[in-house]
Amino acid sequence: MRVEILGCSGGIGGNTLRTTSLLVDGDILIDAGTGVNDLPLQALAAIDHVFITHSHLDHIACLPFILDSVGDQRNTPLTMHATRATQDIIRKHIFNWQIWPDFSEIPSPENPFLRFNTIEVGKSLLIGERSITALPANHTVPAVGYHLHDLGSNASLVFSGDTTSCDALWETVNTIDNLRYLIVEAAFPDSERELAKLSKHFCPSLLLDDLAKLKSNPEILVTHAKPGMFQQIEKELLQGAGARRLSMLQAESVLLF
Repeated sequence: MRVEILGCSGGIGGNTLRTTSLLVDGDILIDAGTGVNDLPLQALAAIDHVFITHSHLDHIACLPFILDSVGDQRNTPLTMHATRATQDIIRKHIFNWQIWPDFSEIPSPENPFLRFNTIEVGKSLLIGERSITALPANHTVPAVGYHLHDLGSNASLVFSGDTTSCDALWETVNTIDNLRYLIVEAAFPDSERELAKLSKHFCPSLLLDDLAKLKSNPEILVTHAKPGMFQQIEKELLQGAGARRLSMLQAESVLLF
């Protein structure tokens, strides 16, 4: 797989900060944050699948615009994959004809620009030689992470999505024997530990405590730092990382596995 990091910030600003979106092999998005905005129309039209971790705006902001911009350039509907709970939120609050048109009915219910597919934690979806499995997460709204497994290379990547401490996540990750990359969030520095706990995000001390539950030694890439807090989060994580291979995820980087 080829995973391009379109956005990995916890906010926006300038020409460098884009919210969460990962482009997989050109045809799959993991979340649809503002990083998608930099793709040209041809690249947008090539996206067949969008896997949503949860319904917060920084992870779905560009999905309505993709459909509006290139829906008529496609021969088949774009498929949004999400849990039933997340689908219900997005359909009620976004594609409701008030915030945005319901593209699952445009241009017609029989031939729409958008269709919904329900996923469940622990169940894998096969797209070509790529397996994508929803993982447990612990956030303020229904949320999942994703396990991406390339059957050809027999290598894997895990993306936690937005989460705080979650034993079920680590129990599942510890069953993956070919884990190459772990992308996990840390939104706040330790000075905002109580805010991190309230909003169900990680800060460095919480994340490092949870990483003690991880039995393998993948490359760990930390995402979702709030603007202005990146350097402090990085400093605190590196001070406590020990032998872990840990660094901050960078926008426009590419992961191959």
